[in-house]
Amino acid sequence: MLISVQALRAFAAWLVVFHHFMQVFFNFEADTPAGQLFSTRGQMGVDIFFVISGFVIYITTAGRSMNTLRFLWQRAARIVPVYWFYTAVTTAILFFASDLMPDYGLDLPSLIMGLLFIPNENPAGFGDYPILPVGWTLNFEMMFYLIFALSFLLPARARLWAVIVMIALLNLALSRLDMISSFYADPIIYEFLLGLGVGMLYHHGRLAPATTRSPWILLALGCVALMLCFTDQSAWRLAVWGLPAALLVIAMIRLEPIFTRCHGLRRMGDQSYSVYLVHVIVLWLANALLHEHWGLPAWLTLAISVVIIAMLSWVSFELLEKQLARWLKPPRRSPQPA
Repeated sequence: MLISVQALRAFAAWLVVFHHFMQVFFNFEADTPAGQLFSTRGQMGVDIFFVISGFVIYITTAGRSMNTLRFLWQRAARIVPVYWFYTAVTTAILFFASDLMPDYGLDLPSLIMGLLFIPNENPAGFGDYPILPVGWTLNFEMMFYLIFALSFLLPARARLWAVIVMIALLNLALSRLDMISSFYADPIIYEFLLGLGVGMLYHHGRLAPATTRSPWILLALGCVALMLCFTDQSAWRLAVWGLPAALLVIAMIRLEPIFTRCHGLRRMGDQSYSVYLVHVIVLWLANALLHEHWGLPAWLTLAISVVIIAMLSWVSFELLEKQLARWLKPPRRSPQPA
């Protein structure tokens, strides 16, 4: 994976961490400019994630003959076990010490639906969020993987069009039927298509390393600045966060030579999924134990939480993500031309 994209993945993950810090500690009621930015803009990390996800799926499958079930198994081996583990941790906390996570709810039907990536109202009544609330993005991810896997049943030249049509049907029609949750009516699902478009450009050699870097640095900074101009309540999220996120990914790819030796950023990108899953657990526990019980200032609690999240994410990546994915990965096959 490109180190520049991994760096961007890490940036997106930590944006979400600071966004949820504002939620857990201040209920998004910020009285400082930085706090207000994280409260209302931190979620844009999710949009960056979705674009990167579409990009990665395209470049890792383009030009190959793919088996639908094998692809789904590979993606599930990468995503599901770790998510289930942290859902189990959250469930245990809610069952034995629910006061540590007072905003969250727990019941068996919601737990089962969350583990199966079926959108469902959280028992606490704050929306379509699973027991581990950050898992709402994985409901979109798993649906995208399913749609992309189904496209492998068609000739390679028809795959992209098939994915576009299936996502459009899901978003515009099927999601409005009683049998499928309106959860998928959110146009954020189209950000995966933006990622596919970036992947297609990269696969066809249109995003080679830039010889003149200044315009691409300015583009990257401009995209972030544009995204910061809008809140997560914007009705035009796809346009004001999704499209700039896609351009940001393009700019970072063109700037790959800058990141060639930044192996620390690559490792941070590797650990970003664990950062995403573990951070809310750490923040709630830190808020209850360090901030409220021991009386540490919020900023100091945040600093300690960042260190703990980084350490746990490293352990989680090395001992959970890598090992579980290795154990569950199907036997390697030599790819065949499509």
